[in-house]
Amino acid sequence: MPDHAKQVGVLCQRVIDLLGLSMTEGQSILLGESNIAHMVSRHPADFALYGEYIPLILSAPDYVALNAKDGSIEYVKEVQVNSVYVKVAVRVSARGQLFARSVYRLNTNRVLNFIEKGTLKRY
Repeated sequence: MPDHAKQVGVLCQRVIDLLGLSMTEGQSILLGESNIAHMVSRHPADFALYGEYIPLILSAPDYVALNAKDGSIEYVKEVQVNSVYVKVAVRVSARGQLFARSVYRLNTNRVLNFIEKGTLKRY
């Protein structure tokens, strides 16, 4: 495990099957200091509100998707308190390790469109 990284999730077979991934079940999803710095710099308000929920979003998403542009695994959860969708993007490093890279709110209309098109798959 990389220095200063902690496990915040585990890749499960359901996500592998839904997204057609060629990865191993049980692989750790890590969160390192550089990942946190990225989240704070890119989406400070969202990280402040939802950063503590990253493990929950990864363990119990409402939807998952595979980002065709960068190959990241997207975990999406609807937060009932203020009816927003929050995404945690997980990227594979060059060494094959999974890292939670981003956390931010999504536009509700885009989410509904992705659900309708089948891009976001119900977990």
